[in-house]
Amino acid sequence: MLTCKQCGTQVEENIKFCTNCGAPIEAPAEQASAPAVDLSAKLTELNNTADTTAEYDAQDIEKNKVMALLAYIIFLIPLLAAKDSKFARFHTNQGLVLFIGAILSSVITVIPIIGWIIAPIAGLAITVLAIIGIVNAIGGKAKELPIIGKFKILK
Repeated sequence: MLTCKQCGTQVEENIKFCTNCGAPIEAPAEQASAPAVDLSAKLTELNNTADTTAEYDAQDIEKNKVMALLAYIIFLIPLLAAKDSKFARFHTNQGLVLFIGAILSSVITVIPIIGWIIAPIAGLAITVLAIIGIVNAIGGKAKELPIIGKFKILK
């Protein structure tokens, strides 16, 4: 049974207008079948990796944020320009691992069908990881990137 919002009369569920006052009867809103996805929570969960910022000097972090950012665009620049910065080296390592991943993604494209499917997905993943790394670098954080953050090429 439904209730008329106008006069409060109880009416059958299949009735479109109130039998007492003639007002339109609104069916109760049905709940969505699938829960809404909270994208910000998913991204926060994805970036929930080891944070080693406390191990780095605050002055080094502040001085080399730009170098750390550049590590995700052209990893070679911070390696040469800020070779004494532990913070820049951390992000340069991650940028180098991403660069190697991008090369592997490009090589995969030569494989017919499977490579054509995997390479764009890998490229998108590399882009997302680079954005996460850039945000962490600008924020002065030394957080490992998801999936690839544990790989250490530079010491």
